[in-house]
Amino acid sequence: MRSYGLKKWMTGWLRAFALACTLAGPQAAWAAHAYGQFGDIAYPPDFTHFKYVNPNAPKGGEMRLVAPTRASSFDKYNPFTLKGTAPPGLGHLVFESLLTGTMDEPTTSYGLLAEDISVATDRLSATFRLHPLARFHDGSPVLAADVKHSFDQLISQRAAPQFRTIYSEVRQAVVLSESVVRFDFKRVNPELPLIVGSMPVFSRQWGGGKPFDQIVTDMPMASGPYRIGKVDFGRDITYQRDPQYWARDLPVRKGMYNFDRITYRLYKDNTAQLEAFKAGEFDFIQAFIAREWARAYSGRAFDRGDLVKRELPHSNAGDFQGFLLNTRLPKLADSRVREALALTMDYEWMNRQLFYNAYTRVRGYFVGSPFEAKDRPGPDELALLEPLRSRLPSAVFEQTVPLPPVTSLDPQSGHTLRDHLRRARQLLAEAGWTFRDGALRNAQGQAFTLEFLDNSGSMSRVVTPMAKNLEKLGIQVQIRVVDFAVLQKRLDVFDFEVISNRTVGSEAPGTELMERFGSVAARTEGSGNLMGVSDPTVDALLQLVISAQTRPQLTAALRALDRVLRHGHYAIAHWYGSVHRVSWRSARFAQPASLPTYYQPEPWATSTWWSTDAPQRP
Repeated sequence: MRSYGLKKWMTGWLRAFALACTLAGPQAAWAAHAYGQFGDIAYPPDFTHFKYVNPNAPKGGEMRLVAPTRASSFDKYNPFTLKGTAPPGLGHLVFESLLTGTMDEPTTSYGLLAEDISVATDRLSATFRLHPLARFHDGSPVLAADVKHSFDQLISQRAAPQFRTIYSEVRQAVVLSESVVRFDFKRVNPELPLIVGSMPVFSRQWGGGKPFDQIVTDMPMASGPYRIGKVDFGRDITYQRDPQYWARDLPVRKGMYNFDRITYRLYKDNTAQLEAFKAGEFDFIQAFIAREWARAYSGRAFDRGDLVKRELPHSNAGDFQGFLLNTRLPKLADSRVREALALTMDYEWMNRQLFYNAYTRVRGYFVGSPFEAKDRPGPDELALLEPLRSRLPSAVFEQTVPLPPVTSLDPQSGHTLRDHLRRARQLLAEAGWTFRDGALRNAQGQAFTLEFLDNSGSMSRVVTPMAKNLEKLGIQVQIRVVDFAVLQKRLDVFDFEVISNRTVGSEAPGTELMERFGSVAARTEGSGNLMGVSDPTVDALLQLVISAQTRPQLTAALRALDRVLRHGHYAIAHWYGSVHRVSWRSARFAQPASLPTYYQPEPWATSTWWSTDAPQRP
C-alpha cells in the first residue's frame, strides 16, 4: 500500500500552522482536511480539484489495459491474503482509504472516506471523522466499526504478513462513535497518520462472517469508484464504474475515474502482449524492454498515427531493480561472495548490445532521489552512524559508497572484464571458495552452483552472458523458468537463490522499508525481505527513518541506510529508465493539459484520462 481557494495569505498561514503542529510536540493539536508528514500541505480547505486533472472531463467509454506478464492469471478477489493471486487493478479501483494521496505531494494526503483528521497533542494517536456521504457499493454507510474491522483483519494471522509489518507501530483502532475512529500509536512517528490513513477499508459484511483467509471469490464490499463487472475468471477482468459513486463530486475525486469500464487483459508473455496491442485487443501499454521499444513498436499503425509512441518525462525517484541474492543460503551468506558475483555482470556491454543505450545503471536502493548515498558520509550521516561503529565495517566510514563495477574496453585501465573476474576470484578465495576438480568448491568439496529463477524467460538474454563469466570462475549456472503461481509460492517461502525484482521508486520512503529490509520480515514467510537482510545496524537505521521528525532528518537516515546496505552487497544492480515509455490508441483518449510531478503511467491514465467519444453524464 503505497502513497498521494483561499486567498494567498490564508494558504501561507495554513502551511505555517500545519508545520508548527507537526513539529511543536505535546502542545500542538489540530484538525484539518489534510495531513502533511512535514507540514507541507499545498491545497487549502476549499480547493475544488487537483491541478493535474480536468474537472470537466466527461464520463463514459472504455479503457482496455494489459496486466503484467507476471500476473498472467488470478484466482481470488481478496488482495489482502497470502495464498493465491488477485486480479490487477483491484486495489486502487475498488477499495478506498480514509485519506488519499496526490501525484504532486509525496508526504501529504487529503480526506476521502474521512472528512477530518485530528492529531493528538502528544502525537500518539490520530482521530478520523468519517464523511457522512461515504457509502459501500451496496449503499450501506461506511462506519467507524468498518474501519476498525478492516484494521483488525489486516493485522490478524489470516492476512498477508506484510500488513502486520506495515501497521506494527499501531497499537489499536478504537471506535469513539458511529462516525469517529481513533488509531493509537506505540511511539511518536509523524508518518503513522499517513499509514493508517492509507489503509484499505472494507465492509464488516464482506464474506458473511467467514474467516478472513476464507474470503476468496466473494465480491468485495468496498467503496471505490468501480465494482467488479464482467469476468473471464483467471484470464480477463472488467471493472464497471459506479454511477452512484458517493465521492464523485468531492474535490479529491473531481475529474477523476472517468471511464465507464476499465478492462485488464492477461497474456502469458511479452510477445503475445505486443502483438495483441497492435491487433487492437487493448488500448494502452507501458514498455519495459528497450529492444522491443526500439524495434517492435513500429509499423503502419504507428506511421499513420493510430498508435502513439511517447517517452513521457517525470520527476520520480528511480526504480530499484536487480538480481536479489538470498542470503539465508550458506553459500550466499558471505558479502565477499556476493560482491564477487556482481563483478561478473558486464553492464556496459549489455547496455550497448541489448538495451540500445536506453538505461542508466542503478547505483543504490534510492537511486535518482535526494536519499541516495554518495561519496563518503557527511556530518549528518556520521552523527547517525557513529553509535553503530563497532558493528559496521570500517569501510563504511573510510571509503566512498560502493558503486557497481564499470567495465572498460581499455586494456590498460585496470577495469576490464578480465580485471573484474580476477578480483572476483580473489574475493571468492578469501571466502573459502577455490577452483579444483573442475569446479569452484568450498572446504567441504561442495561445488558452487547458482539458479536464476524467472517466470517469463525475458531475463535469459541478460543471464546468459553473465553465466558465461560465472562459468569462467567455476560456477555452474541454471536458468529455471516457472509459472508465476509457482514462482510466487517459492518466493513466499524463500525457496530460491537468485531472483530478478523491481521496486518502484518512492519520493517518501518510510515504514514500508521495514518490510523490505527488517530482521523480523526476513524471518516471516511471505514478506518482501527477499534478500534476507537481518542486520541489527540496518534495524537501528530503519528506526531512525520511521521516527524522523523533519525532512532533513529523513534524508540523513535514508542516506545512511542506503550506504550500509550497499556495503552489504545484497543485490546485483540492474538499470532504470529516466522516462516512461508508453503507447496508446490516439483516437480514443484525451488527457489533462499538465502532467503531475510524480506518477506511474497506468494509475495516471486510469484516474485522469477520458474517452474522446464519451457523452456528458454524471
